[in-house]
Amino acid sequence: MKFSIRGRGMDQIQQLADDIDHSHSIVAITGAGISVAGGGMTYWQMSLSNRRAGVTPRSGGSYRSFLPTYLDNMFSYQPSFAHYSLAEMEEEGKLTGIITTNVDCMHTIAGSKNVAEIQGSFQVNCCSRCGRHYDGYEIWKQEELPMCEACGGEILPWPLYSHISVWDADVRKARKWISEADLILVIGTQGNYGGVYWNYRRSDAVIVQINPGHTGFDRAADLNIREGSDDVFRKLKKLRDENG
Repeated sequence: MKFSIRGRGMDQIQQLADDIDHSHSIVAITGAGISVAGGGMTYWQMSLSNRRAGVTPRSGGSYRSFLPTYLDNMFSYQPSFAHYSLAEMEEEGKLTGIITTNVDCMHTIAGSKNVAEIQGSFQVNCCSRCGRHYDGYEIWKQEELPMCEACGGEILPWPLYSHISVWDADVRKARKWISEADLILVIGTQGNYGGVYWNYRRSDAVIVQINPGHTGFDRAADLNIREGSDDVFRKLKKLRDENG
């Protein structure tokens, strides 16, 4: 059933704090908005930049020109305050997992352990020739683009290797987590690929959306907080510090 402590007159951050306190299993759904706060570019912005330069990931060997844009962006900024806040919630035992369409690995870098990257990411990598897996984002922290040790083929992150297909193992995680969650935090996302997990949610789950703009989640949400994720989590921390 819906949490009892709610109300239109209540401060939204206080509502969020109360929802977190009264929940037993929280799942966060995140998108580009949570990374933009930390200085990163969205996947669409990076793709647009490359298209304007005449570079696409499917034009033969041009992925060597295409990929550095993503890597430079990924390693030139840090996780946002919201990324770290979610990692802390997981460590405290409040957050079951994070479902994300982001490929930048920022949740993992921030310390989160349970992350379902439903489009894959730079943590899931395959040889373009033999298909051998090289998992972990550290493989990209080198001057040269990585090559397969087995056959010498070029290694691609899953979104390029699969042409933006879903990563089935993490889709299964997302479905399990959301089916058990009594509180769902929707943070900085438009809901892309939501169809693969959204209908698995509990019918009585409380849904809180944190996004400065309007999205397809507006009607589903019990509470819409029209602010950036970093601002919200900073206010939440301040409230909790004041209340001891």
